[in-house]
Amino acid sequence: MTASTASTAPRALLLESIHPAADAVLSGAGFTIERVAGALAGAPLDEALARATVVGIRSKSELRAAQFARHANVVAVGCFCIGTNQVDLKSAEAGGCAVFNSPFSNTRSVAEMTVAEAVCLCRRLFEKSTQLHAGIWDKSATHAHEIRGRTLGIVGYGHIGSQVSVLAEALGMRVIFHDVVRKMPLGNAQSRPTLESLLREADCVTLHVPETPSTIAMISQKQIAMMKPGSVLINNARGSIVDVDALAAALREGRLGGAALDVFPVEPDSAGDSFSSPLRDCPTAILTPHIGGSTLEAQELIALEVAEKLVHFWQHGSTETCVNLPQVDLPVLRRGQLRILHVHRNVPGVLGAMHTLLAEARININAEYLQSNPSTSYVILDVEQFEDPKLLDGIASMPQTIRMRTTVGIAPTA
Repeated sequence: MTASTASTAPRALLLESIHPAADAVLSGAGFTIERVAGALAGAPLDEALARATVVGIRSKSELRAAQFARHANVVAVGCFCIGTNQVDLKSAEAGGCAVFNSPFSNTRSVAEMTVAEAVCLCRRLFEKSTQLHAGIWDKSATHAHEIRGRTLGIVGYGHIGSQVSVLAEALGMRVIFHDVVRKMPLGNAQSRPTLESLLREADCVTLHVPETPSTIAMISQKQIAMMKPGSVLINNARGSIVDVDALAAALREGRLGGAALDVFPVEPDSAGDSFSSPLRDCPTAILTPHIGGSTLEAQELIALEVAEKLVHFWQHGSTETCVNLPQVDLPVLRRGQLRILHVHRNVPGVLGAMHTLLAEARININAEYLQSNPSTSYVILDVEQFEDPKLLDGIASMPQTIRMRTTVGIAPTA
């Protein structure tokens, strides 16, 4: 059980060079900001977390059960990226810590890079450029193709995959896609019922799926053998999806015409660190250091979006778009009222017990919103402001309480 109040000066820990647009949003809400350029782990991470109220990370810093168990002072985590697999969401939920991300802000950046890589691979531009840097003039049309009329196979037809579909079709490509969930095709794109059928048909395969048990190593030796000879593979999704040893072998043998990878099974923690991969000596492989969403436009949008979510959660308790707690939101709290934010185990009687405590103290409830998932409930109660710390202690000390905090209305009366 954790009880806290928004009157405590909040601190934001921002790791991995999050775009500075987040600073103005957080500082404007009263946060003191601590920045670290790279990822943290071990004792340095624990020392930094001990000072934080909210934490902002990208894809390298990992927050696991041990961190959430040791640092109940952290009320929220902002993943300034799409994925959240670097955070133990269940452990965060068990401690009442909200986790937010930015699932859509960098979709355009990733989609544009994917289509650019499709062009580069089909024209062998990276290989030609590398040869020219080495002083070799290889003017030849061998293995070079226009992308117009060629078939692009998209695995995962979500926000990024569907944008790739539109851009590729505008360039004259024929688009097919496979998704485990039925999706409405855009333009003239056509669905394929299985991954295997897509791999056998596509000239270029691009992956846009999350990391799940079913997607780990989904492209391995068996699947690569199904692909058309001379076809190309693009992975701008998650490094665990592709067996890079099998891919490297197919590239060296010339079975595949090329590949572009922006993500890898093991990635360095910080810029400037050494990088190793079996694909490094494959001349037809385009390798980029996880920069698919790293445009200034995307990073600024992500910084603003996630910072605003953290502020809205801290000030008003809103878990709208939260990825691990029930989603609850109420209008802005009115001046002179107290908002009770209560995360508790989803068992019968908790709300009734809270109502009883408030009723016995003759405290009127002005607004209330509760949502639950199978294990956790989250309720926001707006009540008339009162001066009885024992009442709040009574609610916080309920055996079902996971986390409780309060905030007071500071906005003009609505």
